[in-house]
This record gives sequence, C-alpha cells and structure tokens, in this order.
Amino acid sequence: MVHAGIHAMNGRSPLLDLDACRVRQARLRSCMAERSLDAVVLVAPEHVQYFTGHRWDFRFAPAVAMLPTGETLLVCPDKPLELEQAAATEVRTYVAKRRSTLRTDQREASSAVLGDWLAARGRQARVGVEFSVCPPHVTRLLAGAEVLDVDLDLLALRRRKDPDELVLLRRAIAATGAMYEAARKRIRPGVSELEIFSALQAAAVETCGEMLTGTGNDYACGVRGGPPRTRPCDAGELYILDLGPAYRGYFGDNARTIAVDGRPTDEQLAAWRHVCEALAVVERRARPGVRCRDIYEEVRQWLATAPVGSWSSHLGHGIGLFVHEMPHLNPEWDDVLEAGDVIAVEPALYDPALRCGMRIENNYLVTDAGLELLSPFPLDLALA
Repeated sequence: MVHAGIHAMNGRSPLLDLDACRVRQARLRSCMAERSLDAVVLVAPEHVQYFTGHRWDFRFAPAVAMLPTGETLLVCPDKPLELEQAAATEVRTYVAKRRSTLRTDQREASSAVLGDWLAARGRQARVGVEFSVCPPHVTRLLAGAEVLDVDLDLLALRRRKDPDELVLLRRAIAATGAMYEAARKRIRPGVSELEIFSALQAAAVETCGEMLTGTGNDYACGVRGGPPRTRPCDAGELYILDLGPAYRGYFGDNARTIAVDGRPTDEQLAAWRHVCEALAVVERRARPGVRCRDIYEEVRQWLATAPVGSWSSHLGHGIGLFVHEMPHLNPEWDDVLEAGDVIAVEPALYDPALRCGMRIENNYLVTDAGLELLSPFPLDLALA
C-alpha cells in the first residue's frame, strides 16, 4: 500500500498555517513584480509546502504555479484537496498510480496538468523557475518564454521564519533534546553506533508523535562525523552526535559531544571549555545587522588560543526546510544577520589527542534583542 504523502499523516490537513502561506505568496509576488515575471512555476517539495501548506515525498511530483494576479494553482497526486485545505485558488490532480502501483512518469503527468492551466491564461513572456531542480518536462511547456532562475529569491524569502514555521522547527529541535537524553543513558564502551542510532531515532519519533521526514547528521564515534556503523564505541573516545531530525519537513541541527566512558581527560575538558566559550562569544556578538564574517573571525581568534586542538570549518548556517540555509556563518560568504533567521552555531576543536575532537552546536532564533536559545540542553561531556 502506498500512501498519498507526508500530509496524509494528519488526515490531509495542512502542515503550515494557510494564512501564513498566503502571506508568503504575497512576498513572492512582490519579487515577481520587481523582476517583471508573468508567472512562477515551482516543483521542489519544500517550496510546494512553503507556499501551499502541503508536502509530498520523493515518490510524487506536485507543482505550484503563481501569477501576479494572485491566482495560484496546486497540482497534487490522485486525490484532490478541498480549496479550504490548501493555500491555492485552484487545485488540480494528476494520476500518480494505477491499481496502487506508482507511475514512473509522474513529472510528465503533473506537468501536463500544469501546462493546460498556464495555456488557458495566455502567453507568459517571462517565467521564473528553480534552475536547481526544474526538469525539462516543465521548461518545454514554456517554449517561447524567457525562463529565469528564482532560486536565490526563494532562499532569501525563506530566511525570515514565520510563526507557523517556528512551531515545526521548535518541535524538531525538541526531538534532539530527547535524543541526547537517550544517548547519555546508553553510550558506554562496547555499545555499537548502530544501537545508539536506533535508540535515538525511537526517542525522536516518540517526541514528534509521527514518522520523521529526515533522520539527521552524524552518528559515528571517535571521528568527526558520519553515518552509524556496527563498530562498538571505545573507552576514552569522544562521541560527537550532530543531530538533525526533520519534523514535517523542518530540520533541527545541533550537536553535543559525550565521553564514551564518562571520564573525560584533562585535555578533553580543556578543549570543551574553550568550545563552550566560543558559543558565548557568538551569543554576545550576534544580532541583526552584524556581519557573519566578523563573528566568524572573533571565534576563529578565540579558538586559536585553545591549549589543544584546531579548527578550520564553518561556524554555522541557517536551518529550515533544508539543513543548510542562509545565512552562512562562513568567511566564504558575506551574509549579515537578520531578525527571523534561525541559525545553527557549531564551534569545534579537533586533535588526535582528543580522540578525535569535539563539536558543540546550538540553535538560535535571531531577534531584535539578540539571540534566543532554542536548544537549552546540557552541554556536559559526562554521561547521565
């Protein structure tokens, strides 16, 4: 049996507030006006969710089309949604499966429905699409039109998290708290990484009350990161858990480091104090209008004074419908913090003497007054 998609978990109710989705549509129409676009066509599942309130997983091929007039079409698989269930002025369906077997040509089928709707509304001279994911099935419908990339416009719109998005982000982040609590009870020498992974997924599912839409980041012990292995944890190692479960499409992303045998060495404790102080540096400095490069540089200078370990990676990034979003706390970009950003901040120190190092990562909401901590979970190296 194949179910209709993620939203089916909730009786086909929307995952986001529909009035907020319409506000986001209005913001996109403002971008369309600035760029003189006659239409925007979106196929990424996160953008379908962001603007209409509904999401389907990788097996399906929904689409959204928006016109400057406010007309918004949602193309979804098989069973139609009532208009009051989605932020759209019209909902049309395509056949996604026959006798419960999924079609392999779904994008072609949904694009045909989309093309009929656009054709009935006259010629669109300039159409925005997501160059990163838009398939030929869609672009060939737009023959004769100038097709422009709206990826950066969409990413910029997604920076400022609305209240309905924050509800889902807070739930995903709360799941990481339950995962760390479970980890501290189970991590011991000889326990396999895969056993820890399974226990943590169970804790996250119990907290969220439903399947996750993403399982997270790093579950390997004694290394900087990676997927879980059957390998057992070893006494003396540091276990970096960088957890990023996704709840209804929205990703948490934070990290804690735990001493496998519960007895961190003096060197490990010294490095841990230095990394924790790096978080305090960010908390003092970060607020709207501050350049992320400047924060990065101050943290870099502080970590360079650590008694053991070195650091050369990014300091963090935004989170939301994707695990790495704007802004970038990274000297390769020149982003400036804005109110409404939700960021993951992850200073770290690595050295063979630390077996192999540590990373402590917190999630914050950027407000006019500074940072609001969203991941207030223990930072200790010790076990429960």
